[in-house]
Amino acid sequence: MRVTKRLLWVGDAVYPLQNIARVYVFLLHPERKRAVFRFLKRLTIASIVLLVISLSNDASPGADDTGGSQAAFMTLGFAVLCYLVVDLVSVLLAQPHHVLAIETNGNSTALIAGSNLEALRRLTQDLAYAIENPGTEFQVRVETLNINPRSYQFGDNVNMYGGANNVGIAR
Repeated sequence: MRVTKRLLWVGDAVYPLQNIARVYVFLLHPERKRAVFRFLKRLTIASIVLLVISLSNDASPGADDTGGSQAAFMTLGFAVLCYLVVDLVSVLLAQPHHVLAIETNGNSTALIAGSNLEALRRLTQDLAYAIENPGTEFQVRVETLNINPRSYQFGDNVNMYGGANNVGIAR
């Protein structure tokens, strides 16, 4: 990551410093509860579909009792179950990460991961200084982190009640 006069470079992405709306550090937690509910929902749907297929095969007039179709059916069910369990376990074992979020006036957001919380806070201060002083230049080497975005909740959760003139975020 580097800052050059009026631009912030995060990898190959470029953000004009004047378009940065908010810079902050937080702990990005995996959505474990959501993953369990997603697993249960998918398991229920898969069970119903497999049950319907099984019942339709048993009720068909030319159904044979050789067991070949039943073995294929059991293999399919086992494969679906394995996929669902692996998807669940990958979220349950995911670790939380300290990240620096850089939000712009538009939809863009950059996340920078770091194992050292204080280094991320210093980087936040450096970015704030660069925004206030456009001639500032610096470069920092940051970690690369690949995560599955479905496993994490990012951003604010906003519940709005009532009509117009809703302003602010309640935490």
